Order: sequence, then structure tokens, then C-alpha cells
Amino acid sequence: MVMQLQTLPTAEVWRAIEVYLSLAYTSTLPSAVRAKLETLRSLKADEFYQSPIFERDGAGGSPQKVSLRLGNRLYPHMKLTIERSPDKSGYLFRADTHDKHVCPAPGTRDYAAFTQLMENNQKLAQAIETGWAEQRLPTFKTYLREDLARRGKAS
Repeated sequence: MVMQLQTLPTAEVWRAIEVYLSLAYTSTLPSAVRAKLETLRSLKADEFYQSPIFERDGAGGSPQKVSLRLGNRLYPHMKLTIERSPDKSGYLFRADTHDKHVCPAPGTRDYAAFTQLMENNQKLAQAIETGWAEQRLPTFKTYLREDLARRGKAS
């Protein structure tokens, strides 16, 4: 299976989705997002991570992350990403703004508006990851804090 994701309980993914959506949208979810969630809800636990609803990085059998494109109220391409922790012992949730690769060149007509969108996306991503941390869901920042604490106790 993809990155041995079966060890990550689907209940944790659903909690991460709930936090993400509660911050990314203030009203009704777009139909595309609702359809993705309905598809995932219809799957058995052993089929969940196999779903083509998840985008996988790279080709072939061993991607390093899987993503669920949930968007936000202003930008439909933002993603909830699940990736291996640096020590490969677990998984981390990340809010991927997925906007840096399409930024217009400085001085172009759309540059100012798009950089404002990028700033809003970054603030939202930080809020989502803070929400995950508050729900005791693993993020890169929580991984770093725990790793520093472990190293401090070991010395």
C-alpha cells in the first residue's frame, strides 16, 4: 500500500478533514468537494487510501505523500496532504496552498491580486495546521517540538 498508510486510522483523516473544512469554508461546500467526501465515506477502511480521490506524488508504487484537493472559499486548488514524518515513524498533516508554482511575474496585471491570494492562502494554511495541533493531529511543527523534547531528554 501507498506509504503504509493503513497504519494511519481513517478517523484521524476525517478529523483533519473536519478541521480543514471548518476553516476553509464559511458556507456550503462546493459540489466537487461534497462528491469527494461522499466517495470517501462510501469506502471500507481497507479501501480508503486506495481511492483515486487521493492525489499521489510521483509515478509508480511508492509516493512520499498523498493529497486531497479540498480547496477553500477563494481558491479551489488548496490541498490536505498526508506525508511521512522525517523519521519515517508516522505521518504528518500539511495544508498545501498549492499556489506558488502559478504566481504571475512581478509587474504583470494579475501579480498584486495573486500575491494577495497567496497571502490569504498562507494564513489559512497556518490556521488549519494550528487547528490540527489543537486537535492533537500531527503536523510538521508538532513533530519538531516533540523531536526537540525527545532530544532534550536524551542529553
